[in-house]
Amino acid sequence: MLRAVGFTDEDFTKAIVGIANGYSTITPCNMGINKLAQRAEIGIRNAGGMPQMFGTITISDGISMGTEGMKYSLVSREVIADSIETACNGQSMDGVLAIGGCDKNMPGAMIAIARMNIPAIFVYGGTIKPGNYNGRDLTVVSSFEAVGQYSAGKIDENELLEVERHACPGAGSCGGKYTANTMSSAIEAMGMSLPYSSTMAAEDEEKAESTEKSAFFLLEAIRKQILPRQIITRKSLENAISVVMAVGGSTNAVLHLLAIAHTAGIELTLNDFETIRARVPVLCDLKPSGRYVATDLHKAGGIPQVMKMLLMHDLIHGDCLTITGQTVAEVLADVPEEPSANQDVIRPWSQPVYQQGHLAILRGNLATEGAVAKITGIKIPKITGPARVFESEEACLDAILAKKINPGDVIVIRYEEAKDGSGMREMLAPTSAIIGAGLGDFVELITDGRFSGGTYGMVVGHVAPEAAVGGAIALVEEGDTITIDAHARSLHLDISDEELASRRAKWQPRPPRYSTGVLAKYTKLVSSSSLAAVTDLDLF
Repeated sequence: MLRAVGFTDEDFTKAIVGIANGYSTITPCNMGINKLAQRAEIGIRNAGGMPQMFGTITISDGISMGTEGMKYSLVSREVIADSIETACNGQSMDGVLAIGGCDKNMPGAMIAIARMNIPAIFVYGGTIKPGNYNGRDLTVVSSFEAVGQYSAGKIDENELLEVERHACPGAGSCGGKYTANTMSSAIEAMGMSLPYSSTMAAEDEEKAESTEKSAFFLLEAIRKQILPRQIITRKSLENAISVVMAVGGSTNAVLHLLAIAHTAGIELTLNDFETIRARVPVLCDLKPSGRYVATDLHKAGGIPQVMKMLLMHDLIHGDCLTITGQTVAEVLADVPEEPSANQDVIRPWSQPVYQQGHLAILRGNLATEGAVAKITGIKIPKITGPARVFESEEACLDAILAKKINPGDVIVIRYEEAKDGSGMREMLAPTSAIIGAGLGDFVELITDGRFSGGTYGMVVGHVAPEAAVGGAIALVEEGDTITIDAHARSLHLDISDEELASRRAKWQPRPPRYSTGVLAKYTKLVSSSSLAAVTDLDLF
């Protein structure tokens, strides 16, 4: 059968190398990937290997946002991981080059790579270039915020449509430091992709050249038997977390890095993120809360420039191995210690955007297992306000657009977690509507769901224990007082322990939303978000 797909006698002595091709026209994030896969195929052949290409799926987070389809987004991380493992192990491949674009492609591929532990490299499909309207750069989040601006009467229908028409001009993943660009940066920092590759634009020739170069390094790794678990270590994961903090990355990085660590058999907890947050400054002025996009970061020196600054201040481990066969310190040897003075995307060490990292772990009687929040740049770090309780994202969005949310309110969106069959949806629609309506500095939002990497403001996600298992978030009643304190990193429902216990005694779990199909299987297997929402935690 291998002869039928092109093998000749001499090819049977070569390494069989899988190309996990995430190409899809479902989303601009992945629509340019097939050309990269073909370039990888050429690179593998030229490096002495035999490529075998196979497909894997993607879900467009941006397109499914705010719909039932978003329930499948986090699920797709596991499907991608399982599909790559199945193809590679089923065909006894000697190595794999995985190419992905949209948010779950990166962690899905990395989970599979860590699980199989065969020589591997990840190739990011590349970031989208910014859209432009009336002289300002746009990203996909601009469209969501425009909806809130329109509903608040701040822009007219024509401007709403023009923003939507210009936000996404071509191929590539969402342009800010949202989840896709966050995870590509983390993987580069971890050493599992080539230097500079995580910030390249999808449509630029250097992305194709980097893909072919990746194939060469993968074949070298196969010959030398450099394995993923030699690269994915406790130290390299700490490097990834440090970079995520320094670039102002997505809250989803917490969930995904925990999942990769779990798969690689490495102990990593929410507390580790908080420890690293306290010592790593935010160095990059990037969207969603900043001014610039990933292509601007690339021009300013990319992830290697950020890593060199961290290395010079002993905030990453220089002795970690990378897929190139070099250590991190060796890779960064020729990178300047400080960024160019001709740009302000990457700040000098003496003038960071923020003195400490932005992703904080909050705890309290509302989140005894922990919750994740972005806490930098908020005008009111502590708020005590009345709970506005919603049983779904849609119900909350309707209230925001109907102007039923007031300054000082604490919005609670629950039963959106993975365990309830809701797939831990992202809340970009309501959070963007809040920003667009001008309430971003005055309204807090907490949820057991997730947030898009495009979300900013005082929002708290991944609240655990979740509502579906009787966590305190399920017990909040309309009008209860909730206190969120960013500086103290606390999340508290201001009722007595006795009242909380009384409510818990009366609480009853909801029946499963799904009894068949992917969501039913996922609901049965998935762990708490505090444990990475993985599906293989306690199988036996």
